[in-house]
Amino acid sequence: MEKFEEQLHKDLHQYLLSMKEVDERLPECPDVEGKWEEIAKSYLPDGIREFNAYPTSSLGWMMYIGMAIAAYWDDEWDIYSKMPDIYSFIRDKRGYDALDEYVREEVLQLKGAEFEASERLVGECASRIYNALRHQDIEPGTKEAFDAYVDSLHQLYQFGVAIQLKRMGYHMESI
Repeated sequence: MEKFEEQLHKDLHQYLLSMKEVDERLPECPDVEGKWEEIAKSYLPDGIREFNAYPTSSLGWMMYIGMAIAAYWDDEWDIYSKMPDIYSFIRDKRGYDALDEYVREEVLQLKGAEFEASERLVGECASRIYNALRHQDIEPGTKEAFDAYVDSLHQLYQFGVAIQLKRMGYHMESI
C-alpha cells in the first residue's frame, strides 16, 4: 500500500473500530479481493462521471458494493464468482442512482433503523475519504488524482467487505 492509501486505511479502520463495525484484525478473503480489479474497471466510468456532482455517492457506492460482494460470497459464491461483470449486475437492478437502496434492501435485507444506520455509516466513511482527497492538494484530471481516487475506492471496498463479514458473524480474533 502506498502512503495515501495507508492513511485512508488507518483512518477508516480506527473510525470503524470506534463504531464497533470491524474487528482489530481485518478479515482476509482472497476470493472477494480477487474480484476487486474486475469490479473497479467496471465501476470507474460510472464513478468518475458522478464524482464532480456527487463525490460522496461516487465513493460510498463502492462501500455498498463491497458489502454486497461479501454477502454474495457467504451465500452462493459458486454462482456469483463466475459472473463476468458483477458490478453491472448490481447496478442494473435499479440503476446507478439507487444502487445504495438496492444493496441495503435486497442484498443485505436491512429494514428500519438498520437500513438508516447503514446509510449514515457509509455516508460518514465516504465523507472522510472525500475530505482526505481534498486535503491532498492533487490537481484534478491528473494521473495522481486518478490513482488517489482508485486507492480511495479500494479502501471503501475492503472496509465494506469487512463490515459485512463481521455483521454475518465472521470475526478475526485470537482463539
